[in-house]
Amino acid sequence: MFGTAAAVHYTQLGLALAHYDARAHLVVARRVFDSLTPGWQQVGAVWLPLPHLLNAIPVQSDWLYRTGYSGIAISVASTALAAWAIARLIGGATGSWIGGAVAAALLMINPNVLYLQSTPMTEPLLFGTTFLAVSLIAEWCVSLGGPPSPAASETGFGGTGAPGSTRAAGWACVAAVMTRYEAFPIVAAAIGLAFVVLLRRGFSLGAAFRAVRGLALWPIWALAAFLVNSKVTVGAFFVSGGFYVPENPALGDPWLAWTQIWEGLVRLAGPAVPWLAVVSAAAIVAVSFGLRPRGRSGREASLIVLVALGASAALPLYAYAQGHPERIRYAVPLVAACAALVGAGVALLPRRIQPAAGLVAVALSLWQVPPFDPQAPVVVEAQREAPNLAGRRAVTRYLTAHWDGQPILMSMGSLAHYMHDLSAAGFGIRDFLHEGNGEIWKFAVAHPAPVAEWIAIEERAEGGDALDWQARHDAAFLRGYHRVAEGGGVALYRRGR
Repeated sequence: MFGTAAAVHYTQLGLALAHYDARAHLVVARRVFDSLTPGWQQVGAVWLPLPHLLNAIPVQSDWLYRTGYSGIAISVASTALAAWAIARLIGGATGSWIGGAVAAALLMINPNVLYLQSTPMTEPLLFGTTFLAVSLIAEWCVSLGGPPSPAASETGFGGTGAPGSTRAAGWACVAAVMTRYEAFPIVAAAIGLAFVVLLRRGFSLGAAFRAVRGLALWPIWALAAFLVNSKVTVGAFFVSGGFYVPENPALGDPWLAWTQIWEGLVRLAGPAVPWLAVVSAAAIVAVSFGLRPRGRSGREASLIVLVALGASAALPLYAYAQGHPERIRYAVPLVAACAALVGAGVALLPRRIQPAAGLVAVALSLWQVPPFDPQAPVVVEAQREAPNLAGRRAVTRYLTAHWDGQPILMSMGSLAHYMHDLSAAGFGIRDFLHEGNGEIWKFAVAHPAPVAEWIAIEERAEGGDALDWQARHDAAFLRGYHRVAEGGGVALYRRGR
C-alpha cells in the first residue's frame, strides 16, 4: 500500500519517467517484438535480461509503454518482496519480528528507495531478488542435513521445500544474477558465507564444499547462458566499456573510489544509519562465530549470510576505479543493505530494549532523510536531463513534419530514452536502426547512405555517442548528409537528394 501510494505520488509529479534509464529500460523491453529485427537477440547484452523479459509483453501495449505503468508495477511488487524477505529472514533467524519490521520500515521509508520503486528502473527488482536469495540461502543452511529443529518450526524458519534442497535458493540466485550486476558479488558472498555457516554447524570441509557447490551451480549456469547470449548478440562475451568516458578522479585510486561510495551512502541514508549498519554487521559476525553465547544456535549463525548484501559496493568500487563517472544512484543498493543490517542488529539486542532501539533507528532515518523529500539525491539526479528533454523538441518537430518512413540511424546505447520520447509522436522502435539490429547496424555505422535516410547523433552526453565518434574519425561518414535540426545535444542529419 505504501509503495503504491509513493508510485502514484511521483507519477502525479511527472517524475516516474524522469530518469533517462527509466525510459531506456522500457525501450529495451519493447524492442523484443517491436524492431526491424525482432527476436530473443533484442534482449541485449549490456543490461541483464530479466527486467526486460518480465516487461516485454506488457509494453507491447502502447499505453503501458508510454506511461511505464507495467514497469512501475514490477518495481512496487519487487520492493514489497524485498521487505517481506528480509523481515522473514531476521524474524526466522532470531525469533524477533521487531527486528524484521525495523528492517522493512527502514527500507520503505528511504526517499531514494521510494522514488526508484516508483519508476521502471531495475534497482527494485535487484532488491527483491537479492533479498529473497539471501533469505533462502540462510534457510537452506539451517535445513541442510535434516528437518528443521523444533525451535525453527516455532518461528516458521526453515520450513519450505525438502531439507537440503537447493531449488528455491538456486532459482532466487538465478533471478538475482539476471537482474543487475550488483547481484554477482552479493550472490557469491552469500554462497561463501553459507560455506562458513556449514562449517560452524560441524560439517567437514569436504562436505561443506560439496553442499555449496550444488548451490553455486545455479547462478554459474545462468551466467554461462548470459555470456553465450552476449557473444551471439554483440560479438563479445562481456561488454565492460565503450559506453562512458573515463573521467572520474578516482581512476586508478580504489581508496578515493571507496570514499565516493561512502559519501554517497551518507547522502542517501543520512549519517546515522550507515554507522548503525557497521555496528550491526560486527554484532552479526560476533554472534555467528560464537563470540556470544547466542551464537551457538544454528539459526542465528545463519544470520551472517545477511552481510553479503554489503558486497553490492564491489561494483561501484570497481567502476569508479576504472574511471566511470560517479552516480549517486549506484549507492542505493547499499542503502537497502544498511536497512537489513540495522534491523538484524536490533533483533540481536535484549528483547526488552528492542522496541525502543527500533523506534530510535526509524526516527533517526525519518529525521535525517524524510520520505518524499523533493531534494533527495536520486530524485534530483533523475531530473538532470530535463533541459535536454526540452531542447530536443526542435528535433522532434522537424522529424514529425518531414519524416518519410525511412529508417533513422540512432544509437540506442545513448539515445534509447529519446526513442521513448518519440513514441508520443507516433514513432515505434522498428523505425530506428540501432545496435540491436546486429550486422545491419555494423554496416550502417561504416556506410550509412545505402540504408539510412536519417541519422540522429548524441554529441554531448558522455563525450558523444558511437555515431558522433564515427563522424569525428571518418570524414566520409556524413558525406551526402545535411544537418537539418539540433537541440538538447542531439543533431539530426538527412541524406541529400
